[in-house]
Amino acid sequence: MVRTTMKTKYILIAALAAVALTQTSCEKVSPAGVLMAGTAVEDRVKMSSLYYNQYLHDVVIMYDLAQTEGEYSFLVGADSHITTDPGRMDEMLKIGLDGNDLLYAHLGDIADTKPEYYIVLDSLLGKGKERYVVKYYEPNEHGRWCRKSNPSDVYGESYDEIKFPFYPVVGNHDLTHNGWAMWCNLFHSSFYEFDVIVGYDDDGMGIYDHFIFLDTASGTLGKTQVDLIEQGLLDGDHTYRNTFVFSHTNIFRPSSMQFASTFAREETFFLLEQFEKWNADIVFCGHVHKWDEREYNLVTYLTLDSMSERNSPEPGDYLVRVHVHKDGTLTWERVRMNYVAKK
Repeated sequence: MVRTTMKTKYILIAALAAVALTQTSCEKVSPAGVLMAGTAVEDRVKMSSLYYNQYLHDVVIMYDLAQTEGEYSFLVGADSHITTDPGRMDEMLKIGLDGNDLLYAHLGDIADTKPEYYIVLDSLLGKGKERYVVKYYEPNEHGRWCRKSNPSDVYGESYDEIKFPFYPVVGNHDLTHNGWAMWCNLFHSSFYEFDVIVGYDDDGMGIYDHFIFLDTASGTLGKTQVDLIEQGLLDGDHTYRNTFVFSHTNIFRPSSMQFASTFAREETFFLLEQFEKWNADIVFCGHVHKWDEREYNLVTYLTLDSMSERNSPEPGDYLVRVHVHKDGTLTWERVRMNYVAKK
């Protein structure tokens, strides 16, 4: 079995993954990202594990059930490669807000890593949160913020306590030019998971959906992340109605001619087996800048186009919106983006 042989073959996998990093996509942006992924995956995962265990473990997103009524949608984008023009990312956040999406996920390569680009990104996310708070919250007499859909809440939250529901995974271009320091300063952990509670059964037990975000920026999970996965760190604590997994590196190539790295073969088998164990419904990937849709062992794999205006200069269907229905069934659609960079 792949699971029992994973550790013994890991030296070979790591070597193959290192070679794979020289065959990555993203050729239209900084060439450094083609050849390296900055901070090593082992270091990232060990740092992230400390943060995860202290702040993120057992997190449950308690979105207002009266607002969702057991149904919700979420939005997914990939490879925005923000520089000085964040137009497409700003459009994604507005689309999510206008569509009442519960959360917005991003599949890595969020910015070409220079300090000035991260200043742009930080400012953009700050403005996105402002719009989000204005739409869903209102201040009470004590200066706290309460959800408009829950007027009986007399306690509320401070502005800093309100979580803007933007959830990224880290990509290879997020790590060039010492980018890990900037990325983790904003987002803290390169891998994590959380639950969304969507209702209660007849016995009063919670009904949950599960969201898992992996660090695949180096084209490999790394030994430490594999160990943590095998130990069940990302399994969650409940029986789940739906499970969604998010990765930067793609599992499948859209075509045999596609120039992009994927995982080494044994690690791919490990992941495919793990997705089955997690009972994943949809696995979302980016990196390759090419749309791909397929199903393997009852798991749907969606690989998204780059939403960057430089890689995809014309309007197009670069986002995916997943609709989670009250009975637990899923539908999804591709969502059009119209922003065109000024010339």
